[in-house]
Amino acid sequence: MSTIAANPYEYELPSEGKIALVIIDMQRDFLEHGGFGDALGNDVMQLQSIVPTVKKLLETFRSLNFPVIHTIEAHAPDLSDCPPSKLNRGRGNLKIGDQGSMGRILIVGEDGNNIIPELTPLANEIVIVKPGKGAFCRTNLEEILQKENITHLLFTGVTTEVCVQTTMREANDRGYECLLIEDGTASYFPEFKTSTIEMLRAQGGIIGWTANSEAVIAALLPQAMAIA
Repeated sequence: MSTIAANPYEYELPSEGKIALVIIDMQRDFLEHGGFGDALGNDVMQLQSIVPTVKKLLETFRSLNFPVIHTIEAHAPDLSDCPPSKLNRGRGNLKIGDQGSMGRILIVGEDGNNIIPELTPLANEIVIVKPGKGAFCRTNLEEILQKENITHLLFTGVTTEVCVQTTMREANDRGYECLLIEDGTASYFPEFKTSTIEMLRAQGGIIGWTANSEAVIAALLPQAMAIA
């Protein structure tokens, strides 16, 4: 069986089922200057640094015709899917639905809510619009994974300790074999990323595995040739 060099030990690629790349919330409002993240005082360059890596992984999966799943954190214009506990969180900052420099914050269809141009989804790729941090909460993601016979998930995106970690934990609880691509995820706070990686792979991989993108690509390309 093919494996990816990973921590805490090798990650086995599926002999049955499919492996999918999950790209979490690579949205303009989080990554670009003038967006929501920037307005909150965060260093968006921390997130921008992973764009080349995620793009390379995306291109690899596309070249192999392997499934790709994009997620977008977003709410309806009337905020009917945003609970008060989320809407009213924070003091002295912009909130969900407020007008930002790229449109209303975290609202479906606004410019800032879109995925960055470098990673724009193709028509045949799965896009999950999620009202929460985790991609399984109030979405049809699990139904899609089951229909497509996807059993293994490789995670990238932002931020490591919030939406990425939440979705990976949700997936682990549902029986999916999960791997976080370390150089394909980022946080506004590097120490949070480091801690999250350690938590996910602790105790023999309590939530899953972690690996770098070079190891992932090196393992996937020979597997695809063998399948062909």
